[in-house]
Amino acid sequence: MFQGSMVALVTPMQQDGSIDTDALQRLVEFHIENGTDAIVVVGTTGESATLDFDEHCQVIRQVVEMVAGRVPVIAGTGANSTTEAIQLTQCAKEGGADACLLVTPYYNKPTQEGLYLHHKAVAEAVDIPQILYNVPGRTACDMQPETIARLAKVANIVGVKEATGDLKRVTRIQELCGKDFELYSGDDATAMEFMLMGGHGVISVTANVAPKDMHEMCMAALAGDRDKASAINNRLMALHNDLFVEANPIPVKWALYEMGMIPAGIRLPLTFLSQGCHAKVRAALVQASVLA
Repeated sequence: MFQGSMVALVTPMQQDGSIDTDALQRLVEFHIENGTDAIVVVGTTGESATLDFDEHCQVIRQVVEMVAGRVPVIAGTGANSTTEAIQLTQCAKEGGADACLLVTPYYNKPTQEGLYLHHKAVAEAVDIPQILYNVPGRTACDMQPETIARLAKVANIVGVKEATGDLKRVTRIQELCGKDFELYSGDDATAMEFMLMGGHGVISVTANVAPKDMHEMCMAALAGDRDKASAINNRLMALHNDLFVEANPIPVKWALYEMGMIPAGIRLPLTFLSQGCHAKVRAALVQASVLA
């Protein structure tokens, strides 16, 4: 259903933490103009954990309206409460999203059976394409390939964002789920190899600041052109790594602020990028030709 460079969009905010709708519009147009293949709104990078329910639904609706059908919009609707995940997913469907991305329930550490029943319940409750999201580094919960395979049999669960960085999982999930189940990288540093191994795209933090290059790298990788993909990816590698010098989305919001795209707003308990990290992130932006 989706492929290529799918930006994990930040939610721009003023310094008082209020959502900046004008900056959100700028970001949407920036991505449309530079070839981003899909926009993922209010995921982890979009600070979903600190947006309340009404804000969450509002941002989804606004981005859908701004995009106006030009590219797919995928809404982050995961939660560590199954009831809340269902409510957010229903809200995304009503708001016009093309699909939903559901992170594994964080903090409460469900069993594999609990993960299966959670995602099955959401999929059966809301008839919209759903993408699983496995990121154990942030959730303390690792959805195993065998559990993904069970969920792949649910009609509207169409793929998985696999963010472990373990490329062996690409082959294992393909073996268990078949070629029709879509695989998306959630790790920019290994995304090129992920796609060359048969993955369908990446849900990317780097794409926030380098959308054109990420799109072109993905298209080359999906076409099997390792040389072209590598040439682009090498320029971006410092971004892939250094946009995580502090917890995401701290560095990428600072980078977008330096680019003049968004105000310097982020919500507690996250804070603006530490002074000592500025030079490192700026150097990565320069290496990628994002800043001069």
